[in-house]
Amino acid sequence: MATTALSLRQLNRTLLARQLLLERSRLDCLVAIETLVALQSQIPNPPYIGLWTRLQRFQRRDLTSLLESRQVLRAPWLRSTLHLVSAPDHQRFQPVIQPALARGLRSFFGARARDLDIERLIEIAKPYLEAETPAIGALRDKLQEHEPERDKQAMAYAVRSYLPLAQIPPSGTWGVGTRATYTTAESWLGAPASASTEPDALFRRYLAAFGPANVMDFQTWTGMTSLKTRLAPALKDLVTYQDESGKMLNDLPDLPIAAADAPAPVRFLPEYDNILIAHKDRGRILPEAQRKKVFVSAGRVLGSVLIDGFVGAIWKSRRDKTAARLLVSLFAPQPDDILGEIEAEGLALLRFIEDDAEDFSLAFEMHS
Repeated sequence: MATTALSLRQLNRTLLARQLLLERSRLDCLVAIETLVALQSQIPNPPYIGLWTRLQRFQRRDLTSLLESRQVLRAPWLRSTLHLVSAPDHQRFQPVIQPALARGLRSFFGARARDLDIERLIEIAKPYLEAETPAIGALRDKLQEHEPERDKQAMAYAVRSYLPLAQIPPSGTWGVGTRATYTTAESWLGAPASASTEPDALFRRYLAAFGPANVMDFQTWTGMTSLKTRLAPALKDLVTYQDESGKMLNDLPDLPIAAADAPAPVRFLPEYDNILIAHKDRGRILPEAQRKKVFVSAGRVLGSVLIDGFVGAIWKSRRDKTAARLLVSLFAPQPDDILGEIEAEGLALLRFIEDDAEDFSLAFEMHS
């Protein structure tokens, strides 16, 4: 039986639908986060904007209360970067992504982390974190008291990589700076992590949020490697598609494929939105010719604007006393009706971001 071929626009619209971007969803905030699996949270505000752009009537308090009540936590997670994830998902999938966290340690510190006694560092750090809930700087100093000859930054990162941690609110909430305090995830949530390291269930959750996709895409999203053999049995229960280049893609059998001509409204994505980092080939939403305009450095992903489903601009907001301004840098000229849609959506976003401003404006420019 022939494999069904999917066009680029079918993949684009299907991704947008699963990411709650074809129309704003009525989902509860917590359910939405679990639908998306996790929200990247390198800085505190972008996850709030990501939920605002996806949900009806979203308010900042909706997410802040989930963090304060420990239903959602901010923690080192996918790709060894900070994410917001529901408490049950964190405890269920933390052992699965642990190899990605360990890989991050080796990648960032190399020889500085070689031959660290991980068990010894955790033995020192765990009771200290649970009793004192320190900032990372204080944890570094504590570790160096016990291991004065070793690199304190590498030691603290090793603890972060091997001992599941959680940031304590207000860390990670709207408008709060990057200084954070930590404790162990087990202590914060009052429950141990799962013992299972099998990736099958997380792969299925990934497909539900980002599919159709394949194992290489899943590895890009998680930061893990060498999963092909481990996931081979799970692929037998999935359906298979083919993209325009002939690449094979997997999907859950009960999920629909969106129509290529499904309307895709203008949507503003925050910095670091996972939809831009979830596939090895980002072309289904970010044209390769525009990639360097959005991924401007090794760790920086700018806020972007979806136009007809694909990234067609970047944006940033500015505040001057009581005036708030949104600047949209277009990659190509747009007709008046699209400019009007961008302006309406952009001003709504600006009022969400700068809710205490008195004057709101939006300006366009062509990206150089």
